[in-house]
Order: sequence, then C-alpha cells, then structure tokens
Amino acid sequence: MSLKINTREKIRNLLINIVRTKLREYKPETNHMPFHFRLLGRDRYAMFSFIQSMNTTFGISIWEQVAMILAKSAGFYVERQYDLMGEIDPETEKLIQDIHYELRAGAKRVNKLEEIELIRRSIKRGRSKKDPDSRVDLFLRIGDEENYFDITSVKPNMKEFASLKLKLLRWTGLRLSQDKNATVFTRLAIPYNPYYPQPYQRWTLRGLYDLDRGEILVGEEFWNFVANDEIYDDLLDVFQEAGNELREEIDRKFAQFQVRSD
Repeated sequence: MSLKINTREKIRNLLINIVRTKLREYKPETNHMPFHFRLLGRDRYAMFSFIQSMNTTFGISIWEQVAMILAKSAGFYVERQYDLMGEIDPETEKLIQDIHYELRAGAKRVNKLEEIELIRRSIKRGRSKKDPDSRVDLFLRIGDEENYFDITSVKPNMKEFASLKLKLLRWTGLRLSQDKNATVFTRLAIPYNPYYPQPYQRWTLRGLYDLDRGEILVGEEFWNFVANDEIYDDLLDVFQEAGNELREEIDRKFAQFQVRSD
C-alpha cells in the first residue's frame, strides 16, 4: 500500500521546514583551515561543511520525527527521546556483562529471546530512576510489545556495535526492573543501507545481534516496520518531492559560498 495523503504532507512539510530553517540559520565555520582551503577551495569547503551540518540534522531530528509520523499514522503509540526509567541490581548487571562478553568472544550463540528471558529471571525490582543508558531514541508500542530503538549512524565501527549491544541488553534490564512481565524488545535501527544493492553485512561476522528476529532493522525494514506497511518507496518519493521544491533555495545558498579561495 502507499502512504496516506495526510501522512505524505506531514513528512513533506517537516522536511521542508527543517531544511529552510537550516538554510536560514546556517553560518559557515569560521575556523582558519589554510591547508583545506588551498587544496579544496574555500567555497567548496563551505559547501561540504553545510552538507555535514545537514547530516547531523538527519541524525538529531529528521529520522526520529519521520518515524513518529509513520507510527502515528499506523495507529501505534510512539515517543521520541523517551526516558526509560529503572534500576539494575548488581547480580543482573553482572549477568548482562557476562552475556555481552560471551557474545563478543564467540563463546555464546546469539539468541535475543533467550537473552531477554535470562535477564527477566534474574532482575530484581528496582527504583524508577534515570540511568546513564535511559535515553531511547524511539519508543514504539505495538499491541502488548514494547519496542525500544536506538537509531544509529549507517556505518558504526565494531567497537560502537559492541557498545550498542550492551546498551540494548541494559534497556531490557531497566524495563523489566519495573515490570517483570513486560513484553520488551530492544532494537537497533539503521536508516538506510549505504551498501545497496548489496546486503548490509557490516556486523554479521561477530554474532552480536539476532538478525533473524529483527534485533537490527536496516533501511526499508525499519521504515516499513514503524509504518506497519510497505511504504519505503513512497517515503523516498516524498523526500524527492521536498528536495525538488527546495532545489532553488539550496542553490541560492550554495551561490553565497562562491567566494575567492585564499
């Protein structure tokens, strides 16, 4: 099926407003970078810096807000920048660290459901308090299942992948410390596959994540999941439509960067 008309409009308006705000407020970096300027040209480097700034905006706000619009359109309960409160007792903390270590060492076969149940059996009732890992990028409730997403960059290195896995395990512990019977699933979302049309295989060799059960959702898998529908191609079209409308404004901004290189 395709995106509903009002959903398309909400996403399109969101993108246009965010980019227009960026175009209006962006100021090129004033750092003196003589080697970069002479090699690349000051104007080209200013354009590059603007695009880098837009990449940051995607990571900070666009992905989460688009996901919220899609999830609400599907009738799901959704929040962004959600604080997952709880407290993990020392015994369960050690269990989580052990699971994480064994997965990294290849001594344990990844099984998301088994990991959840091990934590469920171990966890003690804790206080409802903030934790260093409390902040969840996207919380999505589908029926009784609570989905907690970390939306990460498209090319985390292995150290970052390992750290994110530990965070997902701890999120499970935090939630179950408040309700041992909760149906919890913690996930990693990667907004698009930079290796397309090849599969995203950056993390498969280490066996950290349960790919068969959707512990990581990449690109089309993620967007279709939050929308509960096959909307990925339509979503790309909305980005294209917004880009077409913004093209002249972006070109005018880039024209301001056409200054003489030092």
